Amino acid sequence: MPTQLKRMLVSCALLCATFSHAAEYLSGPADYVFSPIVEEGEREIDTKFGTQTPKASDDSKQSGASVGFGYGVNSWWFTELYGKAAWDGNVATFDAIEWENKFQLTDTGKYPVDVGLLIELERPQNRNEGYELKYGLLLQSDWRKWQANLNVLVQGHYQGTENQGTFLGYQGQVKYRLHPQLELGAQLYSWLGQIRHWDPNGQQQTSAGPALFGKTKVGPRQAIAYNLAYLWGTTAASPKNTVRMQLEYEF
Repeated sequence: MPTQLKRMLVSCALLCATFSHAAEYLSGPADYVFSPIVEEGEREIDTKFGTQTPKASDDSKQSGASVGFGYGVNSWWFTELYGKAAWDGNVATFDAIEWENKFQLTDTGKYPVDVGLLIELERPQNRNEGYELKYGLLLQSDWRKWQANLNVLVQGHYQGTENQGTFLGYQGQVKYRLHPQLELGAQLYSWLGQIRHWDPNGQQQTSAGPALFGKTKVGPRQAIAYNLAYLWGTTAASPKNTVRMQLEYEF
């Protein structure tokens, strides 16, 4: 990947902080851990679903789902477009359109850590919510049968150029390649709070728990990959638990 383009993408991500502000909901039930790896020419149909149980018994469950199509434009850029739906209790609505872009900044396996950049823009169906912007650094490391991911992310909403705050979070994942069709691991999702008005009490949302992964080849350059997790909320602001899954058809 050209050095000049790398610098341009990093600068773009940093400039985005000027125009973003706090999201109403920092962690969605169908969120997933991003990987920095890009496969040139790969196409995928990606489906995700998740549901969160709140800690307050009088609050309804929050569920979400998405269907997307993605394409590896070249060896360092993968782009994907999603349609998203949400459920508040038993009421389902079309929620948003999301455009996700991943940029792989290092050659796969050349260094101990593979590095990528995420820039994701979401347009909610409710135009009063403005736009959601998410961007950050994607890290992945492999050691024998182990793989670990750590992503540092910034998320917010903006309406015009009005800045109402910026939130910092991270997500992590570790897995052991027991078998291509079955890998064992764990996932972690955390939003630490608003950067400019930091309040360590009551803002942090963190969920963690076990996860399963796998991929099965179904033809030449075709595979079905899955991952699912059961997560417990570990802070007062977190949901009681989250069940989430992702299913991809790669071709």
